[in-house]
Amino acid sequence: MTKLDELINWFNGQAKVLVALSGGVDSALVAYAAHKSLGNSAIAVTADYKTLAHEELESAEKICSEIGIKHIMIQYNELENPKFVKNDNNRCFHCRTELSEHLKEISKKENANIIVDGTNLDDLGEYRPGIKALKENGVKSPLVEIGFTKDEIREDAKKVGLSVYDRPSNSCLASRIPWGQEVTVERLARIEMGEIMVKHFFGVRQVRVRDFNGTAKIEVGREEICLLSDQTKLSKLIENLKRIGFISVIVDPEGYRPGKLNVIVD
Repeated sequence: MTKLDELINWFNGQAKVLVALSGGVDSALVAYAAHKSLGNSAIAVTADYKTLAHEELESAEKICSEIGIKHIMIQYNELENPKFVKNDNNRCFHCRTELSEHLKEISKKENANIIVDGTNLDDLGEYRPGIKALKENGVKSPLVEIGFTKDEIREDAKKVGLSVYDRPSNSCLASRIPWGQEVTVERLARIEMGEIMVKHFFGVRQVRVRDFNGTAKIEVGREEICLLSDQTKLSKLIENLKRIGFISVIVDPEGYRPGKLNVIVD
């Protein structure tokens, strides 16, 4: 029996399941397995909490269309939560606690008996207070229980025809703001627009525009750093980034890696 078979079988016997679905490959595979096992008794739920890039929401809709799973989109504003806006090292805990509350409300309305997410083994090796919050609120992580790594998830997602199988990992836009700096609408807007600009100018797939009190720090995948060597394009990008509110711009020569911004900045 393959791990994918195990994942599908994991849902056997469940009456009705809610899958917390982002726009990424991990929760997509979980949603696929849940739907494969339970059909219409599996429901995907995506939260538009105003700190996700629009492309993530579009990806979530596309995933559900490909799978054929019922999709519920809920909306609320994390920026109304002062604990989240404060942006200390527990920001993700506050985010996922609030998300859990909304998921439990939907679960009651839909008479679902279990909520699952896309947390996998590789996630456990990083500082992820959000995972702790989900676990404390009873959200299950079948990928962890079965022992899926990120590479295995991508491999199986490709096998079953999910278009997001090779989609770069992403996270909410607030993760681009160093701990200790307040999360604001203005910062989130210029971060999202900045990342769209970098992709437009250089055609990179993986990008983060970090906001250090108005300084844009650009990170792209290490294998894509060479694409930013075009000085003419870079000058135009910097000009456009300043136009949307950034004071200065630097390119990180080390490139992107997860958890790079887990520092407190006064």
